[in-house]
Amino acid sequence: MMQEFENLIGYSFKDKTLLLKALSHSSFANEKHSPKDSNERLEFLGDSVLGFITAEYYYKNSTLPEGELTRLRAATVCEKALYEFSKEIELSRFLFLGKGEDLTGGRERPSINSDAFEAIIAAIYLDGGIDEAKRFVLRFVEKHAKNHGSTKDYKTKLQEVIQKNPEEKVEYVLVGESGPDHDKRFEVEVHLNSNIIGKGIGKSKKNAEQEAAREALALMGL
Repeated sequence: MMQEFENLIGYSFKDKTLLLKALSHSSFANEKHSPKDSNERLEFLGDSVLGFITAEYYYKNSTLPEGELTRLRAATVCEKALYEFSKEIELSRFLFLGKGEDLTGGRERPSINSDAFEAIIAAIYLDGGIDEAKRFVLRFVEKHAKNHGSTKDYKTKLQEVIQKNPEEKVEYVLVGESGPDHDKRFEVEVHLNSNIIGKGIGKSKKNAEQEAAREALALMGL
């Protein structure tokens, strides 16, 4: 059973007890009178490892502003996404649950599966290091990024749309600046052939331009 699961996740554990613990729900551990052997502590660690790997991926593969990076990361590590990831490795089949939890549908419960998925990440990290953890996590993150939101910045996406019509010209115009030096606010308009198609406010000109481009794309239904 463990060998089959290792084949599905593409990683062979040196310490098999880590894998066993990662798959053990608290209901199972409590039933065995060994609550410390549940996957809850591994889940705690896995959440942080997953967050770091995901944040690093989006940082390195985009030029999006901080707020958009935060949104992308949150969408990738939420319970709904992790539950979908868990299905790809058939995680529910391999969980150790207490009898009561199993009988009441715990094996298909999103929260249990997403928590166990994070525990698996932690177990791989502890057993094989950060590189092995990245290799495992990125197979899901890269697919999610491709299917649920491009990592291209809004200015680039807008430029690609406009370039389809060579005669069109996009220009970003700074129209306002306010606040003290340590907390500036910039207001930018994006013009298409002198027509305003988007406005944005940000802590830097770059962020304001991204927000203006985002609004322009939204108005275009993109």
